Amino acid sequence: MTASTTAELKQRYAAVLPSFLNTLYAEPISIDRGEGSYVWDLEGNKYLDFFGGVLTTMIGHAEPSVVAAVQEQAAKVMHTSTLYLSEPMIAFAEDVAKVSGISDARVFFTPSGSEANDAALLMATVYRSSNQILALRNSYHGRSFAAQAVTSHKSWLTTRLTGLNVTFVQGGYRLRSPFRDLPDDEYTDACVDDLVQTLDMTMGSPAAMIAEPIQGVGGFATPPDGFFGAMGKVLNNHGILFISDEVQTGWGRTGDHFWGYQAHGIEPDMLTFAKGVGNGITLAGVVMRAEIADAIGALQFSTFGGNPLSAAAGRATLRKVLDDDMQGNALAMGERFATAVDPVADRTDWIAERRGRGLMHALEIVHPDSIEPDVARTTAVLEGCKERGLLVGKGGLYGNVIRITPMLNATADEIDEGCDALIGAIEATS
Repeated sequence: MTASTTAELKQRYAAVLPSFLNTLYAEPISIDRGEGSYVWDLEGNKYLDFFGGVLTTMIGHAEPSVVAAVQEQAAKVMHTSTLYLSEPMIAFAEDVAKVSGISDARVFFTPSGSEANDAALLMATVYRSSNQILALRNSYHGRSFAAQAVTSHKSWLTTRLTGLNVTFVQGGYRLRSPFRDLPDDEYTDACVDDLVQTLDMTMGSPAAMIAEPIQGVGGFATPPDGFFGAMGKVLNNHGILFISDEVQTGWGRTGDHFWGYQAHGIEPDMLTFAKGVGNGITLAGVVMRAEIADAIGALQFSTFGGNPLSAAAGRATLRKVLDDDMQGNALAMGERFATAVDPVADRTDWIAERRGRGLMHALEIVHPDSIEPDVARTTAVLEGCKERGLLVGKGGLYGNVIRITPMLNATADEIDEGCDALIGAIEATS
């Protein structure tokens, strides 16, 4: 049975999928096809996609080079597993290790970011013989059992039951931090002092700290440059591993750097990735130093991680990102976006701030003259963008943050079109 209308698809969605799944809009959008930065619904309505299925379609819908790579591989073999030698998997692992910035890197592929973070936590706890983990407040690391344990968003939590002993420390979400009025250097110092005191007073020997360089679901909370480098000095003194969750910040998205961690003067012991590198195909993994991987003594394999079809898509996507300097485009188009939106954000008394970098931006919406979240206005802006043909996302601890993530190869005309729609939605919202 094939739906002929969005309304029919909505009814079927509700009838067969679990009730804990929710669509983004009051009246859901069906996505029938896409091309570049645009998608069309079943009725033929066209939308400019500035969310990419939550930062996952990264270099445009139906990107010809990725489509061709997937089709070519599908005609050969679509699945093997890590039990067999697979040229696409090995070649893509070599590609990822080379760009990771991690010394003597090893790559383990998984189907999703949740599983990548879960695997990283497993390997860190085995390597360090400790179940203690440090995570940041306002964090989100996935829906799996271990990833939920290091997530501090109660609205995204299914359970607090866990075999991990997790302590949450101050991070990069400045707007609601007790240190928010401090200058950058002093803010970082205060958070480091909090970490030192936490280790001295409440913890034994943690295995690792896991952190997003820019917090994704947390509303693109962006710490000062050098923040994690300062944290890393404390971690090194205790032998604690640093896991950089690059699920949303990787592959040039931030413009200034290829990975989010590179803004902080630190080399992570482990790095997790997912979302955009498959440009829509399920693909994720962990990059780690060889000695950490070697600590795993039990037999292991991955059924779907690094399967030939996903690896082919990953190789084609990464090649396109590098060959076309999409990191440079993210920097330039991000600056273009900020130049257009910042004056509007500055004069709107219910926008607390525009934050982010590269093609990763957010607007936090509050009641005027306060930092009290305004979910109703956030929803109005979200729906207003949709009415103007623009798809954006929503996030933040209170659901009061608009998230904007254009394709890494978005053009100046597309950025301008998206800014016009966003500004129009803001100005139409009282």
